[in-house]
Amino acid sequence: MTISILLLLIASNDVFTEELGGQYLFDNVSYQESAGWKANTAPDARFIYGEDSAQQFADLRIPSTKAPPGGYPVIVFIHGGAWRSEWSKNYTEAFVEALAAEGFATWDLEFRRIGHRGGGYPGTFEDIADGADHLKSIAKSYILNLDKVIVVGHSSGGHLALWLAGRSQLPESSALYRVEPIDLRGAVSIAGVNDLELSYTLGNRTDVLTLINVDSLESGAPRFEETNPARLLPLGVPQTTMIGDNDSQWRLEMTERYTEQSLEAGDNSKVLIVPEANHMDVVDARSGFAEAVGNEAREFLKR
Repeated sequence: MTISILLLLIASNDVFTEELGGQYLFDNVSYQESAGWKANTAPDARFIYGEDSAQQFADLRIPSTKAPPGGYPVIVFIHGGAWRSEWSKNYTEAFVEALAAEGFATWDLEFRRIGHRGGGYPGTFEDIADGADHLKSIAKSYILNLDKVIVVGHSSGGHLALWLAGRSQLPESSALYRVEPIDLRGAVSIAGVNDLELSYTLGNRTDVLTLINVDSLESGAPRFEETNPARLLPLGVPQTTMIGDNDSQWRLEMTERYTEQSLEAGDNSKVLIVPEANHMDVVDARSGFAEAVGNEAREFLKR
């Protein structure tokens, strides 16, 4: 079914809807089908950013177009899969390939996850931070513009994308603190677990406790302060959350509540509700939806 996207922007207790240009084809993709998705081309290069795990690497794709003045803008992409080792970045590689066709160099992160030695807290977060910061060491060689970096993530990767955008709020005492983290111009969370604690209370996502290695919301409070984007607000970075209206009801409610909280904290935030799209449709490279993500990234770069 071919449909358009509607923009739901929540601000000052008013709800505005605006139809965006572009047509996208969604097929009600299942998790099983998405696990078999593959990119058509190999990445241009692979880089190792850590020495503790075979999962500490990132793939770079360079657009086929000539680099603009200042270098290519960059999308750091973080895959989902409930932060678990069973889901690698394979299922989103075709979508990342499509983002590169939108004119962005893409930095497709792999990282330690629950089930890997060192995954969860703090390793998963350390890998996201160190993997993103590794861009600094290759930018000159690949004509990357580090003044134009956007982070995009899907599902649990959406949580990590928002966390990466907000980590500058961490105190120096945090194990996750890094000196001079790479600057971000914006963050896009696609069907993300944007608020860890709300996902637990609304969606019974007990895996958020496993992620940060605590027994309960109460005992985990200190770690949620470091790992939950909602606790790091204001992130100080423009944010767009995207979610299909056929996704889980709890996730839709969490997304809107997170954005309301972000706006109240002073961030520039909005929600894109995607009609007739489910949780996996929004990262289906065949749908053309990479264009919508590319449009959001370009809007960030205009600011």
